[in-house]
Amino acid sequence: MMDRSRAASVDQGSTPSSQDAKTDAKGLQEALHEQLFANDEPGHAPEAQTAPESGSRWPHLRRGAKIAIGLAIIAVFGWLPLRAIWETSSVEAVLNSRLVTLRTPIGGRVAAAQRVTDQTKLDAGAVVLRVVNSRSDRTRLDDLRRQKSRLENERPSLAAKLASAQAAQKDLARQAAQFREGRVLQLEARIAEIQTSIEAAAARRDEASAAVERASSLAKSGNVSTVELARLTRELSVSQQTELGARKRLDAAKVELTAARNGSFLGDSYNDRPSSVQREEEMRQRASDLEADLARTDTEIAWLANEIIIEEARYADLSEANITTPVAGRVWEMMTSPGEDVQAGQPLLKVLDCSGAVITANVTENVYNRLQLGDHATFEPNDGGEPISGTVVNLTGAAGAPANLAINPDALSKEPYRVTVASRDAAARACTVGRTGRVVFARNEAAP
Repeated sequence: MMDRSRAASVDQGSTPSSQDAKTDAKGLQEALHEQLFANDEPGHAPEAQTAPESGSRWPHLRRGAKIAIGLAIIAVFGWLPLRAIWETSSVEAVLNSRLVTLRTPIGGRVAAAQRVTDQTKLDAGAVVLRVVNSRSDRTRLDDLRRQKSRLENERPSLAAKLASAQAAQKDLARQAAQFREGRVLQLEARIAEIQTSIEAAAARRDEASAAVERASSLAKSGNVSTVELARLTRELSVSQQTELGARKRLDAAKVELTAARNGSFLGDSYNDRPSSVQREEEMRQRASDLEADLARTDTEIAWLANEIIIEEARYADLSEANITTPVAGRVWEMMTSPGEDVQAGQPLLKVLDCSGAVITANVTENVYNRLQLGDHATFEPNDGGEPISGTVVNLTGAAGAPANLAINPDALSKEPYRVTVASRDAAARACTVGRTGRVVFARNEAAP
């Protein structure tokens, strides 16, 4: 009965399971061998002599135990190949992530914006380093500032000249207006005088005409001599011509008055415009030129101010640059240190992009040919951690692997065919890059 129970325990212990697949086969064989030959010890000799019937059955039990041991060994060593046949999985795999290389846009000296060491966690947009170039060229900026300063110093003088010219122009305009008004009044008085002369000449004409008529009637009777009649006739002609000349002078005075009211002055001692008007026009032209110069100066000052702003921004970009990380992650490799002189384009540090974690794996050619983009995959870490699910996003095959990964896929050298699996699980975003394991693939039924 004891032998049967021990044999039964051997049979139960030889049942294969997922945990037995990880048990050392040699240790299991030694344990079964100890249980099998436990009855051969000296302490059991009397029992064998008193029970000759059980000794006859011992060879059969021993043979069965050996068969059970063989089956257990076959199960242990055959489970893994069977599992590999039933499941489409990788040979080896590693949790990986893409690297972002931060380079300096300018040459200069590196200064630390914050305390950064290897594996420091960084937020997106965080300023990691600062590059300062104290020798950047600022010649154009200084030249623009000098030009702006010179124009700003000249502007008050131009404004004062403009104000003086405008004041003089107003004064001359006032004088010209007064002259025009005086000339108009003068011509109006002359016209009145001429009209009075015309009236006097008309009166003398009428008187001479009456005298000629009386003398003509008296000459018929012989009371007036012919000489007197001729004198009176001559006085009538003179009075008529005097009246006619006065009327001509009246017409000329009216023409001068009309011209004076319109701003033109006629006469023997005048040209069409008097000196006061001419001076007023010259001063108006000068004020207009000064106003144009002032407007041009203001325009140049505004343009220079805008150019100075642009040049200051350019100089700031050339003299100092903040190195910011575009993604949230960890410092993977510091390639410089504060105080070091760097050149434009030189890499400063590499940041591990924790938001874009991937799993790189290598597979056999048979598995590789069965995979398609979009297939589901599960990464099973060797440390027994939580599995990470993902999707096949790249089938590199035997071609060159991406160079921007933290762990070069060429490190997986057991098989040449490489597969990349993208994952968005929280475990992947924890950025535990370097965990090894295997990837189990499952065909995506929705994929064509």
